[in-house]
Amino acid sequence: MFRDTYDVIVVGAGHAGSEAAAAAANMGAKTLLVTMNLQNIAQMSCNPAMGGIAKGQIVREIDALGGYSGIVSDQTAIQFKMLNKSKGPAMWSPRVQSDRMRFAETWRNMLEQTPNLDFYQEMVSGILIEGDQVVGVKTSLGLEIKSKTVVLTNGTFLNGLIHIGDKNFGGGRAGEKAATGITEQLVDLGFDSGRMKTGTPPRVDGRSLDYSKMVEQPGDENPEKFSYLDVTKPLSKQRSCYMTYTSPEVHDLLRDGFDRSPMFNGRIKSTGPRYCPSIEDKINRFADKDRHQLFVEPEGWNTVEVYVNGFSTSLPEDVQFKALSSVAGFEHVKFFRPGYAIEYDYFPPTQLKHTLETKLVNGLYFAGQINGTTGYEEAGSQGLMAGINAALKVQEKDPFTLNRSEAYIGVLIDDLITKGTEEPYRMFTSRAEYRTLLRQDNADFRLTPKAFDIGLAKENRMKRMEQKKQDSDALIAFFKETSVKPEEANPVLEAKSSSVMKQSDKMFKIFSRPNITIDDMRQFEAVESYIQDHNLDHEVIEQAEIQVKYSGYIEKEKNNADKLNRLEGIKIPPNFDYSKLKSMSLEAREKLNKIQPVTISQASRISGVSPSDISVLLVYMGR
Repeated sequence: MFRDTYDVIVVGAGHAGSEAAAAAANMGAKTLLVTMNLQNIAQMSCNPAMGGIAKGQIVREIDALGGYSGIVSDQTAIQFKMLNKSKGPAMWSPRVQSDRMRFAETWRNMLEQTPNLDFYQEMVSGILIEGDQVVGVKTSLGLEIKSKTVVLTNGTFLNGLIHIGDKNFGGGRAGEKAATGITEQLVDLGFDSGRMKTGTPPRVDGRSLDYSKMVEQPGDENPEKFSYLDVTKPLSKQRSCYMTYTSPEVHDLLRDGFDRSPMFNGRIKSTGPRYCPSIEDKINRFADKDRHQLFVEPEGWNTVEVYVNGFSTSLPEDVQFKALSSVAGFEHVKFFRPGYAIEYDYFPPTQLKHTLETKLVNGLYFAGQINGTTGYEEAGSQGLMAGINAALKVQEKDPFTLNRSEAYIGVLIDDLITKGTEEPYRMFTSRAEYRTLLRQDNADFRLTPKAFDIGLAKENRMKRMEQKKQDSDALIAFFKETSVKPEEANPVLEAKSSSVMKQSDKMFKIFSRPNITIDDMRQFEAVESYIQDHNLDHEVIEQAEIQVKYSGYIEKEKNNADKLNRLEGIKIPPNFDYSKLKSMSLEAREKLNKIQPVTISQASRISGVSPSDISVLLVYMGR
């Protein structure tokens, strides 16, 4: 059935697997995507949304690199919001509510139209290894498919166990069986493995809800989009979400079921996501709060199915129903399916290199929840990087990595392989020390040239980025070169309670004032004429405004990043034996020997390695 040896085999077709397969194939690698069910490619297993705080930045980075997530999100969005607009631009985060069925369908269509990509539906039960080199995969039917590299993106399917109250059964997702065989083989090879838990809320019939008792949450008045390309236009119509609250009565009904909760009776022993806790965890940990927000999210344009965000639970189905029926607007609720928790195997990511290739097996890559992360966006970005590096390895080219000052993706991967994780890892803006540089608006400036150099981003994307940069630089230069007289400026300044001018000054200086916006500047005839004459779009104008108003902060952060990157440039020899550095603490030697950092900078970020330990290492290396 499979006559040829593939360059890359991707196991699993969730968000990580789909991005991995697309990236490898678009870089010219002959790629096979193997999944247990081709009908569920890029399925949104949990909430029907993409983006959010820090996650929206990741989606824009995936798009800037030439991935598909941004385009699919734009084409299947039913609502768009730019979160944190009241804060500085480093915190602005795009988010879309998605049409769940159209999202998966669009992903599949895009993958089917990708050259060099084949598909096969079956469970992979093991990997084929010769020496320390992966050479393919083995399926549950006993087929052996040969490949030069393999990317494992198994999600929650590795020995997945679903819990609803005191019932549990094997499964990787509701209605789908678990994957077996791979964990056991990898452990036999010397990999460490662990268990994690995640959960999902009940899905309900929107026709049974009373929205008049809820608070409407409409989308943005002027919606934007994720992709930097012009493949899709911003939404012209949107669907609203709604917000309601739990109550003390709801909490009491939930507590009545705690004795049958797998979380509290010891059935679930693994760690769940700290920042997306179940409803029973919330009322247990935050007992002082008498209510919690619930977001009522439509699952698409035409379906009546609704996702109850904030009510993730593994309580018995009768307890779920009684409690949810006591929420305002849910008095006559009808369930499509109850919520559940799922436990699954993962592999601590300190066993990986920055490329996401495993240290133990050459040519084997891990991406997504197998590395202990949670979230579609985190998974998609890892899949993209693993697919890129698998293709580059086959092509005998240099690996592709991103550092912490270049991308949230760089922060994510560095955190995983340097610090590891013992609970599902989720990205936040606070995890990035250079978030002023890593904004959602400039991901194309940061990453598209890099992706173009390795052959993933195409010429049209590169040209569009260059034009945007040229236009925004020219607009900034216009502000620096053009003066405005007091009689024209002062009415605008007085309206904003800003101090008036006594003599002509450059527009750049006025624009730099914290309370002056681009809308204020456009009241000057010269500015509005320039924008109209050059046909500048929203992206260009916004980029120029951010560069003008935050230039000092951006420059300071660049300087800090440059200092750190000097340490990134100091390489540590492979397989360095830290045990011979007796001046270093025992903990540092143990951690460094286990993780084997590639650079001094990475070594400095490992938990338990102190500045004095780094000094010892620098002295040893003649620095």
